[in-house]
Amino acid sequence: MLVKVCDRRIRIQGRLVRIARLEGDGYVFLDNPEPLLAGLQKCGVRIDLFTFMQRLPETEPKYPYPTEWDNLAVLPVSTFEYWWTEELDNKTRNMVRKAEKKRVVVREVPFGDELVRGIREIYNESPIRQGRRFPHFGKDLATVGREEGTFLANSIFIGAFLGDQLIGFAKLVPDETRTQAGLMNIVSMIRHRDRAPQNALIAHAVRACADRGIRYLVYSKFDYGKRRRDSLRDFKERNGFSRVDLPRYYVPLTPLGRLALRLGLHRRPIDRLPEPVVAKAREWRSAWYSRRLGRGAEVSQG
Repeated sequence: MLVKVCDRRIRIQGRLVRIARLEGDGYVFLDNPEPLLAGLQKCGVRIDLFTFMQRLPETEPKYPYPTEWDNLAVLPVSTFEYWWTEELDNKTRNMVRKAEKKRVVVREVPFGDELVRGIREIYNESPIRQGRRFPHFGKDLATVGREEGTFLANSIFIGAFLGDQLIGFAKLVPDETRTQAGLMNIVSMIRHRDRAPQNALIAHAVRACADRGIRYLVYSKFDYGKRRRDSLRDFKERNGFSRVDLPRYYVPLTPLGRLALRLGLHRRPIDRLPEPVVAKAREWRSAWYSRRLGRGAEVSQG
């Protein structure tokens, strides 16, 4: 469910415990949460908990609300040259060069019908990515356009092209202060993974931030739950990203919200399981999807 409060779009999820967050949580932030919290309590929709994350580079809690620690994969950006010479190893630099040698051209592109058609073709290449069902597979053009058209006022779209064909894209969303920019999407075609488009897209994203004076490039989370090592994490690390812990606040707005926070009901049930159990479940899930939907693999992460 989406509601609008204090000119902010708020997404509400959950049936028993209803948890609200900013639409685009992690890409948009609150500098003064009090007016919004007051508005949420008067909006006419039951909200038990409201959660929000603090903005970079402030890593110490600054608000008097219940706090847990979240994390992001963060690359501090000064200049493209510094990132290229000081933060990459030879293998990663060679992957970017490989994309260029294999005729991959990367450039910023306007949002429009042509881009949406290219994104849909990428999405429909395989029903499986990273060992799970790919949620964008099979979506029609209207749905892809609507979903990719969020935050258009400040989004930067980067395309990787082989000739006239879009083989990968990234959507970069700077925050309101243009302090940090988050990679909301970065996806490439599996059949062109040998051309390293993913590496080329990261390189262009770093350049886009450096050219605009954006100090931090964020690539979603660094660690997910208790999972500490996988190919995507390794890819982020090789490209200069590291883990930064930031306060995430959970503000109870009802008695049920206070009880849920005390009992830990705001967390996913899977987060309470031991990592070996979760890892085995991921293996079973990957094998099941491969048998049911056909084999597919995520783009090579260089």
